[in-house]
Amino acid sequence: MTGTRTVTRHAPGKLFIVGEYAVVQPGHPAILAAVDRQVSVTASAAHGGGADVVIDSDLCPGEARLRRGDGGLAALGADDEQRVRGGLTHVVSAIETVDGLLAEQGLSAPPVHLSITSRLHHEGTKLGLGSSGAVTVASVSAVAAYYGLELSHEDRFRLAMLATARLDARSSGGDLAASVWGGWIEYRAPDRAAVLDLVQRLGIEESLRTPWPGFGIRRLPSPRGLAVEVGWTGRPASTASLVGSLGRRAWQHSASQRSFLERSDTCVRASVDALERGDGPELLRQVRGARRMLAELDEEVRLGIFTPTLTALCDAAETAGGAGKPSGAGGGDCGIALLDATAEDATVHEQIAHLRKGWAAAGVLPVPIHLQSTKGSAA
Repeated sequence: MTGTRTVTRHAPGKLFIVGEYAVVQPGHPAILAAVDRQVSVTASAAHGGGADVVIDSDLCPGEARLRRGDGGLAALGADDEQRVRGGLTHVVSAIETVDGLLAEQGLSAPPVHLSITSRLHHEGTKLGLGSSGAVTVASVSAVAAYYGLELSHEDRFRLAMLATARLDARSSGGDLAASVWGGWIEYRAPDRAAVLDLVQRLGIEESLRTPWPGFGIRRLPSPRGLAVEVGWTGRPASTASLVGSLGRRAWQHSASQRSFLERSDTCVRASVDALERGDGPELLRQVRGARRMLAELDEEVRLGIFTPTLTALCDAAETAGGAGKPSGAGGGDCGIALLDATAEDATVHEQIAHLRKGWAAAGVLPVPIHLQSTKGSAA
């Protein structure tokens, strides 16, 4: 471990296709796809100023300077603390987690400077593409590589999951999995409480080798015969707030929740089958069903998943002959529209034009991104 080289690692953002909200419960599946926009993190030597770690990001002015101690990383000053709280908490947790792994191996982490750039925002506002997950994965990957650690895909995911669960154990980690494996995936979340207990009892290194209850991941083929369009509502939303609100309601552990989970699991299984058969029309049908399930959940528990703009985004997709739904927790952020692309090119272009006209009328901004094929993966 030299600590003198410069390394850059990238991690893509994600979109939920089906299974959000259910995937928060350990062992319940969702389908996600990585996008062709990413977060990049460059790790290099930190010099002088009394800081062990320096972080700069294109999303906030200035540098955050931190010092290592027995309790982890501590900001050197009030301005540094403010910058961390302003959007760098996931980065700090990622560094602390990799530092912890290094310490268990009897090694000391060298000073490091992280530079972060994100293409998962629009003029500084998040688009709902999993930017927190992507920056966590990219930070884990860059810091580990800078320290000279060799990590498998699953090691990177597990370290990123540990870093995330330390901050919020309600996070499913689906965004992390999409950032690590890329392409289209079926993902099942681990029991985060059990994982944190493993780390407490066995340490980080041993927890990387121990089975995690509920966790599952497999690659899926990209859809055939479908065009995917992404629209942004212009309104950022907090996944943690929406998921946390649902967890505090009487719906949790109710018969209604069990029914929702069963129906969501059935939808995901049918969607996986459709992808594996290359059955575009069936995938469209399942996406429509997923929208109805989310709408019924929203009506029952009043979470605010469907804003008027998100509803209009989905309706425009239906009017254009496709299927639309929120992607993720809803409440703002973005949605997806899937259209049949097997018709003549002129017809597909007409569908997309019709969709975007409806989106423009509703104030939805088309986002010029594409979904990764399953051949793609995080660098």
